[in-house]
Amino acid sequence: MKKGWIVLIVVLVVLLMIFSFFKNTYNSLVTMEENVNQSWAQVSNQYQRRADLIPNLVETVKGYASHEQETFTAVTEARAKVGQLTVTPEVLNNPEAFAKFQQVQGEISSVLTRLMAVSENYPQLKANENFLALQSQLEGTENRIAVERKRFNQSVQLYNTTIRRFPTNMLAGMYGFEKKLYFEAQPGAETVPDVKF
Repeated sequence: MKKGWIVLIVVLVVLLMIFSFFKNTYNSLVTMEENVNQSWAQVSNQYQRRADLIPNLVETVKGYASHEQETFTAVTEARAKVGQLTVTPEVLNNPEAFAKFQQVQGEISSVLTRLMAVSENYPQLKANENFLALQSQLEGTENRIAVERKRFNQSVQLYNTTIRRFPTNMLAGMYGFEKKLYFEAQPGAETVPDVKF
């Protein structure tokens, strides 16, 4: 009779350990996935901040450089493309949607560079307090975007590493946890831009 109780206790302890492992692993994966989603939301937030600043910057520059219509049109079109994108955490599992998002953000960066180049041709604009304030805000936003993208990639790295390690990989597959995509540099980003004054 005593031997039966010992076997029962051992079986219960083993079952409790297995349950504990499954529960802790699942909860850990959920926490990491939510961390990736939160990091993604921060990246989106900074991109939205940039998109919100663009019309103000364009209007300020327009006042000084009314004949630079082509640049203003490109900026407006790029901003409109951003507004048409739905940016949800599901984008992280869809390589095509994620690539499209990165492409549109790259286009915005490109046209903003052109807009800043236009501003260099107008000395009165460069001295304008509103323009300087907007330019400073935009530069700060670009820095925030870089920081949030780095944090996002770190979250994705931790999550992706965890779901690929044994034995978590078996549980991740059972529960449907999928690999997330990283932000990557735009093609040509390794080339230093020509700045001419």
